Amino acid sequence: MFPFTLEQPSDIPAAIQLGEAPAAEYIAGGTDMVQLLVDDIRRPERLIALGGIVDNRIETAPDGSLRLGAGARMSDVADDPAVRASFPLIAETLLASASPQVRNMATVGGNLLQRTRCPYFRDPGFRRCNKRSPGTGCEAMEGVNRTHAVLGGSDHCIATHASDVAVALVALNASVHLRRRSSERVVRLEDFHRLPESTPHLETVLEPGELIVAIEVPPAGSFAQHSHYLKVRDRASFEFALVSAAVALNTEGDRIRSARIAMGGVGTKPWRMHAVEEALAGSALDSSAFRMASERSAGGAVSRGGNAFKLELMKRTLTRALEIAAGTA
Repeated sequence: MFPFTLEQPSDIPAAIQLGEAPAAEYIAGGTDMVQLLVDDIRRPERLIALGGIVDNRIETAPDGSLRLGAGARMSDVADDPAVRASFPLIAETLLASASPQVRNMATVGGNLLQRTRCPYFRDPGFRRCNKRSPGTGCEAMEGVNRTHAVLGGSDHCIATHASDVAVALVALNASVHLRRRSSERVVRLEDFHRLPESTPHLETVLEPGELIVAIEVPPAGSFAQHSHYLKVRDRASFEFALVSAAVALNTEGDRIRSARIAMGGVGTKPWRMHAVEEALAGSALDSSAFRMASERSAGGAVSRGGNAFKLELMKRTLTRALEIAAGTA
């Protein structure tokens, strides 16, 4: 493990000031960071501990919106009565993530920032990885790429984003509150993660020293009554998604007024399915309409040999998720 200095600031302003230094990184729950340190993937000179100073509150406002402090534990959010009642999609997604032990440590802010599970990124024995070492190339292009992205990739990277809860939060139009020393800003979570393009090592819009301090989710309203997260994976637990779908429907009678949909395991970032949402608006609550709309999920997708099966799997996964959410399964 690369030697580093562990800093334990007394408050958030002090943490932000420390984080502005070159080669400084933050650690909260540490469930991903510690693995990367041990495997010599991340080599910070200074590691800044956020435990005890980052907001961990889970709050529901009078208007029905939800505010999650970035330091809230995944298990606490999943078990919160207000979340389970008004945002069941979030609770369902969290319970499909990792293991109980990891959920008891991991924070929701850290989960949004977890690094890809691409084996070529995670193993320093592979020299070529533009995400780990910019400019070296991408082993996955011609290597084993069964788990890799079919949406949002570039000639420089096709690694998928690993977060489950980010998929649900994107579908629910969530925003992240970011804080620097001199300013604060709010960014839609859909815009928070970058596409790889020619700089896959730049994964988010965070600036040096900037912190996620909270996640805000607008009122779910009637979407909460017809929502579901479907995760297709190689084994039943502690496994990352091959394909996943977060679905929330606003219905009136036997028709869909509007839909919110995002998918995971298929994109280089949590992928909002706007074309599918448009196709579902005004359609009937039946499987044939779901299948027709789901055909649009693969629009613009590019497979790389080993992951070609995802083109059909994503359509079937989304159709099934819609059936379950609508109660027609």
